[in-house]
Amino acid sequence: MGPFVARRGQNTHINCVPIAPPKSDDLVATWSLPYAARLGSSVRSQGLYLEVRVNLPKSLQKALTVKAGELTLRLPANEAASFASSCAIVSKALEGIASRPVIPREIEDILGITTTERRRWLADGRLPSAGTHTVKLRGRGTITFHVFDPRSVQEILDGDLVDAWRADDAEKAEEKRRRAAWKRKLVRSQQPVGEPATAQADDDHTRFKLRGWAEFEREGLLRPSKPQAQD
Repeated sequence: MGPFVARRGQNTHINCVPIAPPKSDDLVATWSLPYAARLGSSVRSQGLYLEVRVNLPKSLQKALTVKAGELTLRLPANEAASFASSCAIVSKALEGIASRPVIPREIEDILGITTTERRRWLADGRLPSAGTHTVKLRGRGTITFHVFDPRSVQEILDGDLVDAWRADDAEKAEEKRRRAAWKRKLVRSQQPVGEPATAQADDDHTRFKLRGWAEFEREGLLRPSKPQAQD
């Protein structure tokens, strides 16, 4: 078997085309991730790659790489059997890959939004959740997070909804500032002219405090005098 490249588009079969790889003894196969799967995101492409790679035997996982939305499998010519089985595994794993749910870090990269925006729009329903996934972290328990339907994400992109949502948020923030300013002004208008009574009382106490009062008390001049014995 000579060197070849197996190119797979959206069809379910692989078209093998002879190529001249860097090393003549290498067997190479490539698969292009469709736009519907990666949604123009390198973060999403990396996630898809990891999901496909985990299906391969551990000894062959490093043979699969990703670059610019294209998966590449490269093995020496003397591993033809492993190469053929690995190609079948990758092709199988890619079936329906475009429907794989979008995870939080991917949707942030796809839409160009911040974590704060994602959480806010998820909470108010603008970002529709497709359910939750729970992942067990190595030595750190589990984590549960919302995932998103790729079709819904594509609709957000097509409708330029992110810009509209940001404009709405800015308008609401400005309205909130106006209401807060109006409330502060109303509170000030309801206060009596001058200082509050409590502040006035405290000021009077300070103003009329006698100097040396503590010494005056220590001398016992405020204590009632004992009655004198009568002759």
